[in-house]
Amino acid sequence: MTKYFRLFLIAVKGEEKEFTTGSIRRAIFMLSIPMILEMAMESLFAVVDIFFVSKVGVNAVATVGLTEAVLTIVYSIAIGLSMAVTAMVARRIGEQDADAAAVAAVQSIIIAVAFSVAISLAGFIFAEDILRLMGASEAVVQDGKWYTKIIFASNIVITLIFLLNAIFRGAGDAAIAMRTLWLSNILNIILDPCLIFGLGPFPEMGLTGAAIATTIGRGTGVLFQLYHLFAGKSIVYITKKHLVVVKKIIIRLINVSIGGVGQFILASSSWIFMMKFMSSFGEEALAGYTISIRLLVFTILPAWGMANAAATLVGQNLGAKQPQRAEQSVWKTAHYTMLFMLTVAVIYFVFAKELMQFFNDDPEVVRNGVLSLRIICSGYIFFAYGMVIGQSFNGAGDTYTPTLLNFICFWLMQIPLAYLMGIHWEIGASGIFWAIFISESILAIFAVILFRRGKWKLKQI
Repeated sequence: MTKYFRLFLIAVKGEEKEFTTGSIRRAIFMLSIPMILEMAMESLFAVVDIFFVSKVGVNAVATVGLTEAVLTIVYSIAIGLSMAVTAMVARRIGEQDADAAAVAAVQSIIIAVAFSVAISLAGFIFAEDILRLMGASEAVVQDGKWYTKIIFASNIVITLIFLLNAIFRGAGDAAIAMRTLWLSNILNIILDPCLIFGLGPFPEMGLTGAAIATTIGRGTGVLFQLYHLFAGKSIVYITKKHLVVVKKIIIRLINVSIGGVGQFILASSSWIFMMKFMSSFGEEALAGYTISIRLLVFTILPAWGMANAAATLVGQNLGAKQPQRAEQSVWKTAHYTMLFMLTVAVIYFVFAKELMQFFNDDPEVVRNGVLSLRIICSGYIFFAYGMVIGQSFNGAGDTYTPTLLNFICFWLMQIPLAYLMGIHWEIGASGIFWAIFISESILAIFAVILFRRGKWKLKQI
């Protein structure tokens, strides 16, 4: 026990930096622990945030759900770019070229800032139209427009916090990425009730307060990240000589990120369709689905942390010319992730009703949330392999294979199935949930087949 606790402390402190030699299990542990804790805090924030928002009312929950459904497209671009920079930084670090890693990091920041400014302006101006387009009632639009405006306007800090953490993860500095989200989200969690309900000296701002809390928390996290990058506190150390525009690297990053962007746009836009279909069943059904998704994310994000560890190990080991070690790392990580998600699935299935009632006692909200939790978590074993292997393709710089899988499984399967089962055949909300279960499970099976073929090992970046 003392041995594992000592290893845990080493992982949390980020004291181990070498992941291309020695025990694969140790490398997975050292990278996974801070990444799991990073994602665990992100998932805790998601649940706590929706808990406070749910106390404002059903319209507030619906606003958050609809806004996030649209923002997932924005996040898709940020995450796609993040996947490209993780793969490139990991490959350069595996090649022992820290200067090239720093240059790649700077180019990714330039792209992110240019993109974010455009999205911020458009989202702030057209916030009400966005909500209406998503099927929100006029009451939801009026109650939630300022939440949507502020969240879109602060898009730059949300994008940067994703991107800069991707740089740290690619370099193997997972502990810094972990501390960033802990700082950001703890501050957010503290400010949420203060600004929503007007505790102490703070004004009561309702749903708008949740948006401001998020902006302050994320902004603080970005300042923390920039300090580490420019003060030489991480493996990737940005100095004046790296602050140049290198078109060749920008083009290469964009080429790799196009697959990642397409991959997540396909996934997130299918989520928009799911939200659109759910809104046809009323605010209560939409609120139940939104709460259940936050609960599902609560466990998927820590598992995503393990998937990110696999991506880093793939990138660094390919850079070190060790493709077999890269493949072994993926299978071991997928196995551990599956065991974790299987445990969670059992808990969610058994205690679904109690968990939903903790957030909302409306019978219709609870009924839909329970259905969503039980049906979707039944596919967690498949989801585990799908996540880890999908991120492993990305870590190798092969962002196009997961994009193809997402197109087939989400656009050719999930959306048509959700419409047919949920609306056309009038099965109701459970038809939407079964469509998600089926498509995600098939995606995992396809991912395993393609990963075994091994073409990702030959990807150059």
